[in-house]
Amino acid sequence: MKRILLFLLTNIAVMIILSIVLRLLGVDRILDESGTNLNMYNLLIFAAVFGMGGALISLMISKWTAKRLTGAQVIKNPRSAAEIWLVDTVKKQAAMAGIGMPEVAIFDSAAPNAFATGMNRNKALVAVSSGLLRAMNKEEVEAVLGHEISHVANGDMITLTLIQGVVNTFVIFFSRVAGHFVDRVILKNEKGHGLGFFLTTIIAQIIFGILASIIVLWFSRRREFSADAGGAKLAGMPAMISALEKLKASVAQPLPDQMSAFGITGKSKGGLAILFMSHPPLNDRIEALKKSTYR
Repeated sequence: MKRILLFLLTNIAVMIILSIVLRLLGVDRILDESGTNLNMYNLLIFAAVFGMGGALISLMISKWTAKRLTGAQVIKNPRSAAEIWLVDTVKKQAAMAGIGMPEVAIFDSAAPNAFATGMNRNKALVAVSSGLLRAMNKEEVEAVLGHEISHVANGDMITLTLIQGVVNTFVIFFSRVAGHFVDRVILKNEKGHGLGFFLTTIIAQIIFGILASIIVLWFSRRREFSADAGGAKLAGMPAMISALEKLKASVAQPLPDQMSAFGITGKSKGGLAILFMSHPPLNDRIEALKKSTYR
């Protein structure tokens, strides 16, 4: 319930902010002055503000959101040997990857998982679950940390956000073009926008959104292979493969959708459902590492 409420409040706040931006830009309608045709310039600005703006704001508050959605506790003053080791390992890997020291956090979850987030590669957040620390040995945990550090070093959070923003813009733009076409050409509505426009826009946005998500998730899956290779480079190939094997044997508990693309593992599906996965199947990731030239 807390996650749902936080999600709703965050999205309402984003909508209010973006609506204010549109008003400041003078874009308060997408029809021309006659109320008959689309003002393509205004529509493109409208789509870009909500498409790119929403994605960028989500990235800007990603660390804040992640901490509250998972209950992750940042290690400010290590209080145990395990926390000291965890912080030191991240510090070492960050230096090797050429990025600033991320915040290090632990979140309570029985399932082994981890994630990285943040809009600045030099001020990121890397978090691991308590279940991961219990289920894996130090070499395997180090490999998982290397995977997450590689996400940060590769700029995956920023790149994925930009891709999401671009596809969001096109979805918003073309769904309203489709709605306008149905309203004017098929339903013969001559002024303003009627019910046909709004219903068609909603349906088109859902369809285009599904197609767009396939593009974003394809990119997300490709970045997982790169992050696995980065983890192998930072912690060793045997440790990275062993960590993935441990994840394969565990009971999956995916992260909240806002962070799933940057976790160490995600939902496991087969067949065409793989098109809607943020992570490749663990077997494919293990095989890719085994075939890698890096050892």
